[in-house]
Amino acid sequence: MQEPEAKKQGIAHLFAAGGYSLAGFQRALKESAFRQELLFFAAALALFAWIGASLPEFLGLVIIFLLMLGVEALNTAVEELVDRVSPEVSRTGKHAKDLGSFAVFCTLVAAGLYIAYVVFF
Repeated sequence: MQEPEAKKQGIAHLFAAGGYSLAGFQRALKESAFRQELLFFAAALALFAWIGASLPEFLGLVIIFLLMLGVEALNTAVEELVDRVSPEVSRTGKHAKDLGSFAVFCTLVAAGLYIAYVVFF
């Protein structure tokens, strides 16, 4: 069995955490849903630029999409864990995956509502 890596301290921990985040982003990019949400984000940014949205409106958009991408990453983590811990089809595993999917759906709806509000009001 491999020895666990020693816990980093101070600035080394900060750089290690950044590396873990980058690895998570690279893993998320393998998910088609994550890539589609990035495209949605790019399209929304272009739309906001086209309509002349204000800086606070852009900031709201960025915050909502960062939350959405974070929820998508957590959903992917849940799916990976369920598949690892319970590779057989189980009702509990299905519930966990469905709840993660619902969380992503909620952020998609929030983004859609916010975009509609900024564009039409």
